[in-house]
Amino acid sequence: MDKPKAILFDAYGTLFDVYSVGLLAEQLYPGHGTALSQLWRDKQIEYSRLVTTSNHGAHYRPFWDLTRAALVYAVKRLVPGQADKPDFDSRIDQLMNQYRSLSAFPENRAVLQQIKDAGLVTGILSNGDPAMLDLAIKSAGLGGLLDHVISVDPVRLYKTAPEAYALGEQATGLRARQIGFVSCNAWDALAATWYGYQTLWVNRYQLPFEELGTQPHHVGSSLRDVRVFL
Repeated sequence: MDKPKAILFDAYGTLFDVYSVGLLAEQLYPGHGTALSQLWRDKQIEYSRLVTTSNHGAHYRPFWDLTRAALVYAVKRLVPGQADKPDFDSRIDQLMNQYRSLSAFPENRAVLQQIKDAGLVTGILSNGDPAMLDLAIKSAGLGGLLDHVISVDPVRLYKTAPEAYALGEQATGLRARQIGFVSCNAWDALAATWYGYQTLWVNRYQLPFEELGTQPHHVGSSLRDVRVFL
């Protein structure tokens, strides 16, 4: 395939570490921090799929709302009885505030600058709603390195709906095959490959890829492996 003219990144899990909330979760719920951060993430993605595939998207809610709902579920499941305590809502608010400014992976700036220096268009294509993304990008200091910040919110359908991936083409004016798409989430890399993007799966956690007969175009272990597109 020809070298892409634009590189789009998933945000949550790829540029921003969704598990960095585990430290605060452990402080608030000792012994449950890691499990809570993992279940929170899994339920967040499950809810995004549920509202996308049910009743033609009639139950869509912004990603921030789904994130909070997933957190409440995770706490109730892992730490029974917490919902009846007077500080339950305040603890949920603390964790949600932490989610607003997730830790960014350390190589982000250098990688984005490298792409810009190569003359390629940069951007984010994310399930996050615009306010979430704006704050996360500002917190990480990445604003000047991104040409596009694309939220699925306008189409009210989450990835892996093809309408969500189509937003990348619409924003850049390029065809899918001219765009590189980078994600740490195997399901996202797979669906983007099916859609037609050139894909890089960043396998930070040394996991197997999805067993559905399709592989991403490239596999790496950090965002630095975006060099395969340059």
